[in-house]
Amino acid sequence: MPGQRCATCVVRTRRLKVMNLYMVRHGQTAASRDNRFSGSSDPPLTPAGEAMARSFARAYASLQWEAIYTSPMLRTRQTSAPLCELTGMQATVEDGLKEISYGEWEGLEQADVKSRWPEAFEYWAADVASRGTPGGETAFHVAARAMGVIERIRSRHDAGNVLIVSHKATLRVITCALLGLDVRLFRDRIAQPVAAVTMFVVTNKTAQLTIFGDRSHLSEELRNQEGT
Repeated sequence: MPGQRCATCVVRTRRLKVMNLYMVRHGQTAASRDNRFSGSSDPPLTPAGEAMARSFARAYASLQWEAIYTSPMLRTRQTSAPLCELTGMQATVEDGLKEISYGEWEGLEQADVKSRWPEAFEYWAADVASRGTPGGETAFHVAARAMGVIERIRSRHDAGNVLIVSHKATLRVITCALLGLDVRLFRDRIAQPVAAVTMFVVTNKTAQLTIFGDRSHLSEELRNQEGT
């Protein structure tokens, strides 16, 4: 009858569980400040980066967290540490959340690489999904390992708030994959500044983007720091 819900519909509604998947990029490092290739290299947070991590923790500590996952890199573990301290939780390290490796270009400024090896840079930049830097990874490699982590998280946590602390390229690739965008577009279509928060509402069938690149938890001074 109109205005009534069948018993089957009620059961289905009750069974629908929602996970809020939060993703935050680590705070500022010297490499992010200077726009250097930094994937497998492991710089620590700068003092500004540490302040970003504390600001994030204060803003998000009141949420009931089901789990916190982080890449094994120092900069992500330092970013998750203040939140873990405030909540009493322990972060789970996942190798699949590491940043893309830049091989021989690690630690170099992008402008310097483009100036010294213009043909190699343009060749890589034309298709970063299937072409890695010399000795580095491709975005397709990152997508395979990172989305493996996402699937494990979805299988472990079908409801509640889950946090991932990872890296610029990795989070851009994950965002593309969850939105159904071509991974080749991750550099052109997805921004991910330091300490930015993105959130997907995830069910067993869908992933809906609800927060993207939010940095309202940072002071104006921290938001205006140099770098990427």
